[in-house]
Amino acid sequence: MISLLRWLARWPLWLLHALGAALGWMTYLASPSYRQRLQDQVAQAGLNAAVRRASVAQAGRMVAELPWLWLAPRQRGIQDWVQWQGAELLEAAVASGRGVLLMTPHLGSFEVCAQAYAQRWGSRSPMTALYRPARKAWLRELEEESRDRPGLVTAPASLAGVRQMIRALRRGETVGLLPDQVPPRGMGVWAPFFGRPAYTMTLATRMLEQTGAALLLMWCERRPAGRGWVLHVVDPHTLVPQNPAISPEAINTYMEALIRQAPDQYLWGYHRYKEPRGGDGAAA
Repeated sequence: MISLLRWLARWPLWLLHALGAALGWMTYLASPSYRQRLQDQVAQAGLNAAVRRASVAQAGRMVAELPWLWLAPRQRGIQDWVQWQGAELLEAAVASGRGVLLMTPHLGSFEVCAQAYAQRWGSRSPMTALYRPARKAWLRELEEESRDRPGLVTAPASLAGVRQMIRALRRGETVGLLPDQVPPRGMGVWAPFFGRPAYTMTLATRMLEQTGAALLLMWCERRPAGRGWVLHVVDPHTLVPQNPAISPEAINTYMEALIRQAPDQYLWGYHRYKEPRGGDGAAA
């Protein structure tokens, strides 16, 4: 499998995206549970069938571009493939030295966010990114190898990983977090997400309270025809001005606002409304 992925990593990005669109539709048609969940969550957000159809292909592109991102020669870098919007916000936050919490939903090419940040700011303020190790050993090893980059450190989704991220923020460094992941029971609260209760992590609010770090939102828009990506950096308080406080409910509101900027690139097949591990039906 690794050999196949290394071979795919040499393909041009436009071809990987074309292959990914086909694979996205194959998965959608072959899996009734995935298809129903994607349809239900698009409908829950009040979006139409055109968005649903586009999201099927975009989910496939997200998977197909991973070999290119994970296994490409390091000297190729990512900066020539990205455009920045709002980079001055991140520059100012890094320069302040108070630490930066960067949050992004499962939107667009979220894997690009960490790589692009590390190449531009990692030498000044390394990023620690939270991740959940894959169950399969070969995939876990591949993830660890691909994310072992200058200016980029990974933290496991565990108590030790949380402590690692808090220490990084207190040193004035940067932490990357996907706040629309479903945390284990006891590490979140039920909060509205597109009008339906979703178990939402409290980790982000705790880290901000304990460290005084700056909060910014970031998402990576996939450009058509394999032309790379656009990285958007956003001040959450200008995005949703009526939410001055940081809470799980406010963070979900921020994520909704980002997702509505490119709803076809959100990973609607992700089981956002599932019970947390060890759940007992408390979502009702």
